[in-house]
Amino acid sequence: MEEDQYRKTYRSFNERRCVYEKVINSRRCTCQSSHRFCLADREGVACQSPQGHERCSSLLRLMRLNASFSLKLPDSDGTPLPHAKEIKVQIGGLLGLQGILFTDKQNTDSVENIDYILQQAQKQFGSFQDLPFNEIVKSITTFKGRQKRSEKN
Repeated sequence: MEEDQYRKTYRSFNERRCVYEKVINSRRCTCQSSHRFCLADREGVACQSPQGHERCSSLLRLMRLNASFSLKLPDSDGTPLPHAKEIKVQIGGLLGLQGILFTDKQNTDSVENIDYILQQAQKQFGSFQDLPFNEIVKSITTFKGRQKRSEKN
């Protein structure tokens, strides 16, 4: 399938793309509002909750903004980040938030339910703007993604 045709079909099939699709597909995070599907030979993730989608979008914007200096990112103008930096912001940020909300999960390497964590953050802090981003950014900057495989000689 030609890439442009794939994207067009994907957009028509998936009306509300999951903001955290990359990290859900990496199997590091799950979400009660997500729905996995296959299109051609690729996996996609749709969001089944309009409110959840808005929560996720809002938090991700704030995480990118707060982490931009630490990660040496250009000012966020809505353009996608390079894949590795996007993964770092998403997983690192969600792990940091999960550790703040649930101290027993501070040393885990996966997030069990993104939507639930975001709902709990809103209940505890009232607004995403009031989250302790200094702690979340620490988690983002210290997050290590998959290491490159070493080549065997």
